[in-house]
Amino acid sequence: MTLRAFRRSEVADQLRALGVRPGGVLLVHTSFRAVRPIEGGPEGLIDALCAALGPAGTLVMPSWTGDDEAPFEPAATAAAEDLGVTADLFWRRPGVVRSDHLQAFAALGPRAEAIVKTALPLPPHTPDSPVGRVHDLDGQVLLLGVGHDADTSLHLAELMAKVPYGIPRHCFVQQGGHRVRIDYRENDHCCRRFALADDWLRARGVQAEGPVGHGTARLARARDIVGLAVDALLRQPTLFLHDPAEGCADCDEARASMRGIIPNSG
Repeated sequence: MTLRAFRRSEVADQLRALGVRPGGVLLVHTSFRAVRPIEGGPEGLIDALCAALGPAGTLVMPSWTGDDEAPFEPAATAAAEDLGVTADLFWRRPGVVRSDHLQAFAALGPRAEAIVKTALPLPPHTPDSPVGRVHDLDGQVLLLGVGHDADTSLHLAELMAKVPYGIPRHCFVQQGGHRVRIDYRENDHCCRRFALADDWLRARGVQAEGPVGHGTARLARARDIVGLAVDALLRQPTLFLHDPAEGCADCDEARASMRGIIPNSG
């Protein structure tokens, strides 16, 4: 069966009905495959998001590279493939501002510069990162065809709660014409237990859910997501890690990091 394509105006209406605030800040994580077809393809979806926000609103999307070894050029380096086609098209649009570092976000609107022009945040989602600035500006988070496993605001919550795990990572940057390696530790794991946020947000009645295009969307304030997660993590710091008996290699690695037995593989 061939699905009909939603018009841009219909998608904008769906976003407003969901609760997207005109004039607000909106951080979007999206899978176009989950919501298609939309008139104009991924560009049409971006148009609809901009229309829902209006000219006073600021649209934000992740735009990092996924390659910590390669040089980053804000005007040329593609976004990581797993961010999806919409995110990779978004940073290329006229007027969009992109971070100057490989942990990049991109934004369009009056607050774009203030949100994405940060120093390189290591680990990636510190309070002084684009995600942290969306939180500080009381922005909303839209999960469009994806779940909270894609929600970077929950990594911010981990750092604010000072979780005890951190995997050794490194990246390379250009400094003074030289390629310089920077080592850091990242609060990394499989992220599947980020789905717990659904229960917390639904119980408080602060997460809107509904159709956008042919997919399902979740919408909540960044401060609600982060606040509830921080409260939960302060009670149980390893809440987002699978139990060792569940056999999750990523979470097992994060747990091992708390015992200081993860070698720096770089």
